[in-house]
This record gives sequence, C-alpha cells and structure tokens, in this order.
Amino acid sequence: MRVYEVQNQFGLENLKIAERPDPVPGPGEVLVRFRAASLNYRDYLMAIGRYNPKQKLPLVPLSDGAGEIAQVGPGVTKWKVGDKICANFAQTWLDGAPDNDMLRNTLGGPLDGTLSEYRIFGEQGIVPMPEHLSFAEASTLPCAALTAYTAIITHGNIQPGGTIVVQGTGGVSIFALQFAKMMGIKVIATSSSNDKLAKLTALGADEVINYNEKPDWDKEVRKITNKKGADLIIEVGGAGTLQRSISCTRPWGTIALIGVLAGGESNNLSLFPILMHGIRIQGIIVGSKRNFEDMNKAVEANKIKPVVDHIFKFEEAPKAYDSLKSGKHFGKICIEI
Repeated sequence: MRVYEVQNQFGLENLKIAERPDPVPGPGEVLVRFRAASLNYRDYLMAIGRYNPKQKLPLVPLSDGAGEIAQVGPGVTKWKVGDKICANFAQTWLDGAPDNDMLRNTLGGPLDGTLSEYRIFGEQGIVPMPEHLSFAEASTLPCAALTAYTAIITHGNIQPGGTIVVQGTGGVSIFALQFAKMMGIKVIATSSSNDKLAKLTALGADEVINYNEKPDWDKEVRKITNKKGADLIIEVGGAGTLQRSISCTRPWGTIALIGVLAGGESNNLSLFPILMHGIRIQGIIVGSKRNFEDMNKAVEANKIKPVVDHIFKFEEAPKAYDSLKSGKHFGKICIEI
C-alpha cells in the first residue's frame, strides 16, 4: 500500500510517498480503506518539527480521515465490510476526562496518521460517519469539528440567544459558526478579508468585523453587544489576540483557547480583567469518542455540511500543505485518497 511519510528529517521537503506492506487485521481489529483526509494547522507544525521536536520518524502524517471498512478481524461484531467511518483522533479517549496517556495516543503524531491507503484500527478507534456527507466532508470532522463542538457544547456555558465571537475562517471557526447557529446563538465573526466576511455572512454570521480596517476589534464587539461583552470567544490566534479577547468577554464569560496562529507566548498579557470579571479561559483539546458520536448525530440531524475549500489528489499532498500554510483558504483543505 502507498503512504506518505515525513521521512528521516522534519520539513515539507521530506514528505514523500512510500510503500508499506498491506496490513491484516488481528482479533478485535478492522482494516480501513481511507478515501479522504483533511489538514489541520497541527499537521503542518508536526511536519516541520515545531509541534513535537522529539517525534519519532518516519511518521505517516495527518490526524483526520474518513473511509470504509475493508476487512474485519476475528471477534469483531460492531462493524462489517463496507461501513463508512471516521477515525477517532485520540484513539483511547473514549469518554469523560482524559489522562496523559489518552492525550498521547493520537493520530498524526505520535501514532501514524491517516495519509495512507489503508490503516488498522482497534474496533473502538473509529465512529460511524454521517450518512449525508461525502468522504472528503466527513474527513474534516475528527479534529476541527469536534474541537468547535467541545468549545461550544461541552465547555461554552452558553444558552440560545447568547453571543459568540469566532476568529478567522479556518475549519474550527467555521464549524463553531455552524454549531452556534444550530443552537440559536448570535455570531460575531472576524477576518482580514471582506470577501471572506461576505461568505461568513452567507453562512449565518450576524455581525462581521474586518480586523485590518478596525484593529481594535474588541471595541467593536463591545459596541455590538451594548458594552456587555460576548459570552464565548473562539480564540484561535493565541498570544497575539488573547488580550483583545479578554477585553470583549462579558463578566463570567468564557474564552475557548484553541489555537496559536498569532503566537504561543506573551510577556505583555494583563491578568487583571480575568480576575476582576471572573473570566474563564478554557483550553480545548478536541474531544472524546463519546463526544464525537454525539456530535455526528447532531451533524446528521441538522444536515450540517462542512465547508471544504479545495480537494487535492493523493499525489498532490505537498501542495495541500502549501495551501494550508498560505492561509488563503476558507474552510478545510482535503486530500482524496
């Protein structure tokens, strides 16, 4: 079978197609034929050695994928050949709060990931994919969608009629917009592109802010909310945007800290507003298999369609990374396998 590997050194120039033996499932295992995978910023950082410099190589990259069962091992009763599935990112995090081992047992590093024609999974390591989605659309769900769902449903502490701020037009932010509208929540969206803001409006955003034209976008949020502040901020910028997120969060509101696109460290962060307003900063780490199953039921019931910017062919995987790195995409970047 063909796989991609980040080979003996980190760097996109070392992302190469390789041949590996065709795998055979053992007891309690299934063989998945992947049909599509999608990229997250984590995958780019992993490939260039910034996410985990100690990651062992070679590594089959990518955390997200969807496909179908090609073969079942002895004793497997839950799955049959032909079932359409999504891979669970944290393979052993089944329910509840995770421990350190569960958070280390993840696809695309340290475990081999989804950019492969086939892969063996334990029968607990996959979930059914929503029936109305294509493989490419379903491949976007394991990390980006589940992260947004966890931020809003599990940790958001937000009710219908509340207000959420989503930053940018990456996969997590767009899924957050879609889940928020599903819940009857008002959405304020930010971007540096008026074209992208128009697309966010078409998806249901109630208010939009161009942060290049209005760099004090936190003040705009406060103006829109009649100086009350937002209930929940989907914070994907990190250190570079966190102070503004704090300043436009309502007392006792929540900041879902998800990404570090604008930096991971800061020496200029004021903690006083957090203390004075009782703001909760909640780190978001994807979600459990149980969360994933619940989310997929909601996706199917509400016929939510993931926003896919572009689908690259398997042989074009390096171009998919370049597209992600450029930041010009709207939604998710996928690879057809």
